[in-house]
Amino acid sequence: MKTLYSDAIEDAVARMCIHANRYLPEDVQKCFARCSSEESVPAAKEIFRQLEENYTLAARTGLPLCQDTGLACFFVELGQDLHIFGKNIREAINDGVRKGYDEGRLRKSACDPFTRANTGDNTPAVIHFDIVPGDALRISFMAKGGGSENMSRVTMLAPAEGWEGIRKFVLQRVAEAGPNPCPPIVVGIGIGGTFDYAPVLAKKALLRKLWDRNPDPGLDAKEKELLADINKLGIGPMGLGGLTTALDVKINVSPCHIASLPLAVNIQCHSARHEEVEL
Repeated sequence: MKTLYSDAIEDAVARMCIHANRYLPEDVQKCFARCSSEESVPAAKEIFRQLEENYTLAARTGLPLCQDTGLACFFVELGQDLHIFGKNIREAINDGVRKGYDEGRLRKSACDPFTRANTGDNTPAVIHFDIVPGDALRISFMAKGGGSENMSRVTMLAPAEGWEGIRKFVLQRVAEAGPNPCPPIVVGIGIGGTFDYAPVLAKKALLRKLWDRNPDPGLDAKEKELLADINKLGIGPMGLGGLTTALDVKINVSPCHIASLPLAVNIQCHSARHEEVEL
């Protein structure tokens, strides 16, 4: 049985928190460049220029891409044959968040929902665990800002509403969100499961690379259809108009109850900050 020391988890999490908040992913940078070249609206082109300047400065100075450095969200695949020595894994991840947000001088945004008193260290993190075969540990981190998270929604459709009902809800949600989630956005969609599981599917979909196409041809076609429809809304970068309201749409599905059609829309801002490590 493989043994992994909890200190290694803590250090890896700290590095992910810092790196994700300072360096824009390569796939997002390339998508900015492509979308900017296709834009015909001067204001949209200018926003893309500013976004490029912003991520270049962040990388050079070590300052965050955005002042909202997010709530720390994790998806963890834990190998059933892995033994973790030292702290339990939840403790190690939270200690890594404390360390990363402190050493990286990142804003701490976690607070009590009623008193609004800040926890002071951006913990507790939101952690989703999956037990998988093998002895590896894969941790995916997402810095989820309030502006985009506040625009996300979950609903329970009638099964008869089908794809048209899903499409209508997604478009209405993006239209109502408007400039609030700092477009161009990435839209994660979870279809199926239960009321609580659909949002997990939607958020996990946001971890996919922008150039990654859905391996299911039917879902791939639906992602492309929704992306085209969303970009026809004309909201554009930062809500100033243009061809690019969304950079991409990602869909995850799961079987659901015969009487239900759960649907979740999780919106991510243009930074799409996430990191992954395997230990």
